[in-house]
Order: sequence, then structure tokens, then C-alpha cells
Amino acid sequence: MTDLKSMTRAELDAYVAELGEPKFRAKQVFQWLHRGVEQFDEMTNLSKALRERLKQDCVLTVPVIEQKQVSKLDGTIKYLWKLADGNCIESVVMRYKHGNTICLSSEVGCRMGCAFCASTIGGLIRRLQPSEMLDQLIFAQKDSGLPISNIVLMGIGEPLDNFETVLRFLELVNDLDGLNIGMRHISLSTCGLVDEIDKLATYQLQLTLSVSLHAPDDETRSRLMPVNRSVGVARLFECCRHYFEVTGRRISYEYAMVDGVNDHDWQADLLADHLKGTQGHVNLIPLNDVRESPLKPSRRVAQFQQRLERRGVTCTVRRKLGGDIDASCGQLRRKTLLASGKESIS
Repeated sequence: MTDLKSMTRAELDAYVAELGEPKFRAKQVFQWLHRGVEQFDEMTNLSKALRERLKQDCVLTVPVIEQKQVSKLDGTIKYLWKLADGNCIESVVMRYKHGNTICLSSEVGCRMGCAFCASTIGGLIRRLQPSEMLDQLIFAQKDSGLPISNIVLMGIGEPLDNFETVLRFLELVNDLDGLNIGMRHISLSTCGLVDEIDKLATYQLQLTLSVSLHAPDDETRSRLMPVNRSVGVARLFECCRHYFEVTGRRISYEYAMVDGVNDHDWQADLLADHLKGTQGHVNLIPLNDVRESPLKPSRRVAQFQQRLERRGVTCTVRRKLGGDIDASCGQLRRKTLLASGKESIS
């Protein structure tokens, strides 16, 4: 069955032409898909014959809300979506003064193995399709009634490990006839896949690249993030400097503060040394407490921030949202798998 929602505009134009339909039909189909129709019969401005042909040959992806949590503290909404094959992913809608932001997943599970993240427990199951990434935004917006203007690719999975799908998603979500979300309203988070970052730079997209750094030294970063063992901090910063030179876009460095692990004064100083002479911004993140992890939130966030700022580093502390729900990425999916017996605690 043909997944129309994963098609680019050019591909959809060609597909509709093969059906013997005029080109404007492709635009109509595209617009319906991005409004979140659940059946082809909802495409009321198409001929009945065309709707019947689409029903016969194509599939409409429609995720099911398996669970929904709404924070009483700040209105944050967390969705656990069940996909067509029974797998589950998460997305989170966050409310800010400047507009509503959604955090999207790019994979079912993750193979990166970061020690502080619930998403990676159980490994990678499969990569998402562009339609499944779009659906998180489309149906969260449809269910919540909240207009979403900003996207962070920071949910379950490593976006650059699903490179071609993510690029196609970005093209689709940016389309004027669809959701029309500009690149400057999109952040893509990576654990630091340097070859893929170099590749992404060649597209010169105007999105914000967020690098999950979490430690400025190889020993600590390799402990927290196994990907560092094959890359190293020095190579990662070299790659980031190259990315900025090519794209002109300042990089955001994500730094989850872990008690007694990466929150020492010498690590703040080393981080400042790495960033000297570069256009970078550090986003300190109060660690979410994951039950399966021995890592605990740092008690030195303010001191660490002050030390960086004294060295001239632009630094902010991320506002923690959804504190009364399963806010940490992967927690709700993990809890559901445990409850269903599909995964055991190891």
C-alpha cells in the first residue's frame, strides 16, 4: 500500500499524474493529508472515483492515543501514540509565551545507549517513517486544539540515525500548503554523529542544531554517552565549528546536569575552553530522575552556570515542564511496556 503522507510534493504530483488526474488534485490531496483526515472519504473536493482509487491503493496513517497525560502545573501534554504495527512512541506539547512547541520522536527506541535516557532502554526497535513523524504533530494539534508553531526533534530516537526520513520530514513540514513551519522554528538534537552533522551542513538548513554534549572530557562523556568512544570530544567540537562556518547557524549545546558526574568546576572551565572563540550557547538541563538509572539531578546547576558566565559563555537553564507527569523522554513508553509484560526490568 502506498503511504501518501510520506511523499514529497514532487512525488505526489507524479503519482496523481499517473492516475490520469490534473496536477491541482495533488495539492488538494496534500492539504487534506496535513489536516489529519482519517479516511479518504473526508477528502470531499475529490471525485468519488479518485477517492475509491486511493482507498484501494493507499494507506492513511492514523496513530491511536494509547495514553495522554496533562500537567496540572503548566499544561504540558504528553502523548503515548500506538502505531499501526502496535509499537508506541511519545511526543510532548509544551506551552510557552512565544507559542506552543512539540517534542517529536524519530525512532521506536534508540540504539545510542546514553546512560541518563529512558528512551534507549531496550534498544532500537525500528525507525519511523516521515508520515509517522508528521502524525505526532498533526494529531497532537488536532486533539489538543492548540496551534503548534515550533518543533524540537528531541523525543525518542536519534534523528541523525534516521537521516533521510528526518530530511524528508523537514521538507514536508516546511511546505506552504501543509503545516508551513519555518526552519528557524525547528531544533534538531543529536548525540553527536559527526559524519551525519557534516552531511547535514551541506544542506545549509536554517534550523537550530542542538548537540547533546553532557560532558566536556572524554572520560566522563564516554561513560554517559557510548557514541563518544568512537568520536571523542575534540573531533565533535571540530565538527561543530565546521557546521557553524558552513551554515552560519549558532549551535546549542545541551548539558544535562548529573550530580557528582559532570557538574564540577574543572568541567565548567574545560567547557569554556572548548567554546572559546566559537558561536555557541550552552543549555543546562536539570536531569530528569529515571527510576532505572543510578544518575541523579545535580545540586550545583546555579554554581555551574555562574562559572561558565564568568568565562564569557552564553548559558541558560532549561525551564522544567511537566514535573508532575512522566516528563522524561521514554518514561511513559517504558512504563507501558513493563505493565504489558512486553519488557522486563534488567
